[in-house]
Amino acid sequence: MAAPMWRGIPVQASLPVAHQIVALIAEYGLLLVFLNVLVEQAGLPLPAVPTLVVAGALAAAGKLPLGGVLLVALAGCLLSDFAWYAAGRRYGAGVMRTLCRISLSPDSCVRQSELRFQRWRAPVLLVAKFVPGLSTVAPPLVGAMGLPPRWFLLFDALGSLLWAGVAVVLGYAFSDGVERVLGALEGTGALALQLLGAMLALYILFKWWQRRRLLVALRMARIEVDELAQALRSARPPLVFDVRAAGSRQLDDRAIPGALAFDPLALDAVLADVPRERELVLYCNCPNEVSAARAAQLLMAQGYRRVRPLRGGLDAWVAAGQVVGPLAVLPPRHATPAL
Repeated sequence: MAAPMWRGIPVQASLPVAHQIVALIAEYGLLLVFLNVLVEQAGLPLPAVPTLVVAGALAAAGKLPLGGVLLVALAGCLLSDFAWYAAGRRYGAGVMRTLCRISLSPDSCVRQSELRFQRWRAPVLLVAKFVPGLSTVAPPLVGAMGLPPRWFLLFDALGSLLWAGVAVVLGYAFSDGVERVLGALEGTGALALQLLGAMLALYILFKWWQRRRLLVALRMARIEVDELAQALRSARPPLVFDVRAAGSRQLDDRAIPGALAFDPLALDAVLADVPRERELVLYCNCPNEVSAARAAQLLMAQGYRRVRPLRGGLDAWVAAGQVVGPLAVLPPRHATPAL
């Protein structure tokens, strides 16, 4: 088998690691591009953009077909994305909760994605791959929200081509610059790869530390499911807020009976007649009740002191066998039911 080449120069196994990687892309380019894109879109932290840039540079040198690179990148995106889409369409809220728990930014990824989908609908897929955290979440989210398959495939294909095309065209247009970067790496060899690995590990560690710091900042007393159930049967029950995004409530319409939808923009109206000493309970369905704790902080900043998130959120309430029902509907000119 002929030795793989970089811009017309044979690349031997004795060359530095950076050029050996280029040699592999030159020899197995389309397969490597496909596999890298596939696993990245599946959710693994293996960035495909560098591979696409190098593939674009090789296409400029005539070593890879430009159309073939784009085609296999599109195939990798569609296969992985459609698997997530189908999972979201079949399992709905369960898939979203799983993604929320395994994401590097689990406390906001699904909620922010829901808000983007509510605003943009299907066109969110055009930009999803450019937004950190949204790329993996968007396909199952639109599936769970009921986007028809034909519209998913159309917008996901366009978004995938746009994302892959930007990276490939950059590599094609600046192929000389790519060669200079690889030349700079030539003297470092394995050290460069070790540094890249260390940077990836530091990034994951930073995200973990960020999450840990958030949880410490939001540490506050929680109310247990049994305690809330008993309080709701008392003569002066607490006021309960459902802080899930509208998208989550659409996917899972179960709620604690009588709870109010939490809308930060309408708080003044909702709390207009609620005395500061009234007990408030908030629940969500995200890990560690983070969304509920954030909302609790907002209410406490407005002077409410008896504010607690529900430990375990809606999942714990349902798991305990408690009754679920619809959210309360407020009269047009009134903030809360009679106290």
